[in-house]
Amino acid sequence: MESTTEYANASRVSDTEGFVRETPERTLSLTVSYNGAPFSGFARQPGQLTVQGELEQALSLVFRRHMEVVCSGRTDAGVHALGQVVSFDVANDELEGRNLYSLRRSLNALTHEDITVREVEERQPGFSARFDAQWREYHYHVCLDEVPPLFMRDFSWYVHGQLDIDAMREAAAHLVGEHDFKSFCMAASAVGKPTCRNVHEISLSREMIMGEGILTIKVVGNAFLHSMVRTIVGTLVMVGRGQRKPEWVREVLEARNRTAAGGNAPAAGLVFWRVQY
Repeated sequence: MESTTEYANASRVSDTEGFVRETPERTLSLTVSYNGAPFSGFARQPGQLTVQGELEQALSLVFRRHMEVVCSGRTDAGVHALGQVVSFDVANDELEGRNLYSLRRSLNALTHEDITVREVEERQPGFSARFDAQWREYHYHVCLDEVPPLFMRDFSWYVHGQLDIDAMREAAAHLVGEHDFKSFCMAASAVGKPTCRNVHEISLSREMIMGEGILTIKVVGNAFLHSMVRTIVGTLVMVGRGQRKPEWVREVLEARNRTAAGGNAPAAGLVFWRVQY
């Protein structure tokens, strides 16, 4: 993973409050990619196919005991990941006779076909994929072609008609910085919980992917609330369509009410791109 200190000094208070670190003998991390379409999200759920459930089942088979992982950021049903990171603890004797390459190969053989373990690394004992994260980066893909996408059909939101991208950029500027993002969080998830987050960057860029015209909305922040990125995108698209003025986004922030913002953009367009430690 690329090493950078661009956002290294960003506040992480909202994601570390109440965290007590325990030091195990060894800690490993996995960098994982997945197509979110068949999964009911990352988090383990009884009777549901989930990314966490698949990873823990594979690790339990390899190490012959119950295993639990901690992820850098939970993703909802249908949301994809390129650089999700999970961590887990092992004992010294559990790594005897093993190397990280063979462990990666075993995990890729045992997990669902829509999951790829890209990298296995040893970390400092007690490393937490969640609490040691400095910032997280998401990409949302909007297809702007005149016809529905073929190759990006399952990884983008097809928005028919033109979008005013300059207006969207102007609107996005209101969201950069530390704010209360309660208006951009699923209401039930915000009850009794802190909703302040620090968004370091929201940028919009056009690109061609497999010959199809895509608007990529990049969002980087210290941590994110439930459905926060998808709500940001849905709100910006309303501005891009001319349904709202860019300054309206500031009013949405100040309202601190989920009903003030736009709808959630479809899950298929969102990719958890990477996390920095």
